[in-house]
Parts: sequence; C-alpha cells; structure tokens
Amino acid sequence: MKLVRFTEQGRTRIGKVVGDQVIDLSGVPGVGDSMRQLLAGLTPLRPRLAAARSPAFALAAVQLEAPIQDAQKFLGIGMNYRKHAEEARQAGIPIPQSQLWFNKQVSCINGPFAPVVKPDASDKMDYEIELGVVIGKRCRHVKASEAAGVIAGYLIVNDVSARDWLHKSPTFTLGKSFDTHGPIGPWITTADEIPDPLRLEMKLFVNGELRQHADSGDMIYDIYAQIAYLSTVMTLEPGDILATGTPSGIGAPTGRFLQPGDVMRLEIEGLGHIENPVVAETREEA
Repeated sequence: MKLVRFTEQGRTRIGKVVGDQVIDLSGVPGVGDSMRQLLAGLTPLRPRLAAARSPAFALAAVQLEAPIQDAQKFLGIGMNYRKHAEEARQAGIPIPQSQLWFNKQVSCINGPFAPVVKPDASDKMDYEIELGVVIGKRCRHVKASEAAGVIAGYLIVNDVSARDWLHKSPTFTLGKSFDTHGPIGPWITTADEIPDPLRLEMKLFVNGELRQHADSGDMIYDIYAQIAYLSTVMTLEPGDILATGTPSGIGAPTGRFLQPGDVMRLEIEGLGHIENPVVAETREEA
C-alpha cells in the first residue's frame, strides 16, 4: 500500500495511491488527519484501508504533501555507504568506528515536489539521496533480527545539507536542519511491498545529470543494525523517520553545490520519485 497526504481543492487529507489515482481515506473510520497516528494503528486498520475504493482523484490533479507532517524524530546516519565513506576519507574526514547519528529538526520536513530554499547564509548547499525508514511500532531494545517487525514502510529522503554550517556545529544539527531541507515522499510504501530493502537501486539527478547512483546494499550498517543501535538509546515511535545514509557522488568533493534554478530528482526502486527545485531565499520585511 502507498499511503499519502494530498491536497485537493484546498483540503489536505490522507489517501492511498492506486495506479494513477489517489483514493481518499479520510472517510474510513479510524483515519484522522495524522499519518503518525494512522501508522500507530495500521495493523487493525489495514483491512478497511485496503477495501476503500472511493472517492478517487487523478494523481496528476492533486498536490502531494510530505507524507508525515508530525514526525517526532528525524534522524540521519553519516558516512554509512562504503564508497561515500572512502570519498570522505580522501577529503581528510576519518571513517567512523561506530554508527554516526545526527538530528534533523522536524521543522525542515518538506514536500516531495516543493521548492528547497538556498539560504543566503550558506554557499555550500548539497544534495543527498537516502532511503528513508518509517517506524511503525513503539519500541525499545530491538534486536537486529527482529527489527523488520517495527518498520511501517519506506520513502525517499533528500537530506539537503549546508556543508559550511556542518563545520559550525559538530553535532551536524544546524547544517542539516535549515527550513525546507528535508523533502520526503512521495508517499510511504508499506513494508510488505518491498521484499528486500537492501537491494534497491538509487539515483539522484541535478538538472538531468546523474550525480548519485548506487544500491542500498552498499550500506556499512544495514537498516536493521541501525534500528537495534538507536533503540538501545531511545524509544522509537510510530512516524519516526530514519535517513539511512547517502552513497558517493555528493557535490562537496567537486565543489558542485546547488544554486537557485537547479532541479533535483531522486528515484529509488519501488518507491517512486521526488523532485525539488532550488529557489533563492526571500525574506519578509520586519
């Protein structure tokens, strides 16, 4: 199932994508306006959601929103692809000896086709395609062998990064959390539709030029090891988003940073695509 938030005639609601249509699920008992709450109750709701057939809208006629608007956590792991870690090492950044996690403030969450703002404060805005894992069950101390059972589904994450601000904050939080720098989507593909999330082809294009191309199997720590590691420290909640690392090909090594007018397109096998234009920052007068 492909769960989505969409806006039609000024009203935003939860739906599911079937072919080239969006089925409105807002009338299904138990479905509210929070994707996080829906995921928490997904198992008993699933038969009703699967049975829904109307009302239906053309996918091309609605605006797709970030599938989760109220996530409590948006966490990312750094240098988790072998070729990317080597790329960083050659730039003088040591390869981490354990999982390197950082926080993206949830205020950076952005829609799958919404503009990404290049802030005036950064001259080194970069792109990162990532497989996003969405947690479906409240959990703690999860074994890697059991981690698949707490995953609700998957989506595409563009972990937009202000490289110059990463150096200003050793925790990475500031450089990862500018407003609009967390596009996600286009929907949540539930875990049952992805037989092997560790064998997904990933592509990122800038202005039609292929910049990143990898397989999710190149991860150093796979998604199950990530969930085990994180849940040792904290309780994971339904709707939490884990950005599981980016492959090589980012702009930093070559200095090919994003500029207003650029368009990023991200594709992950089985999950669809998102596309975000880069726009200049505009400020309202005080």
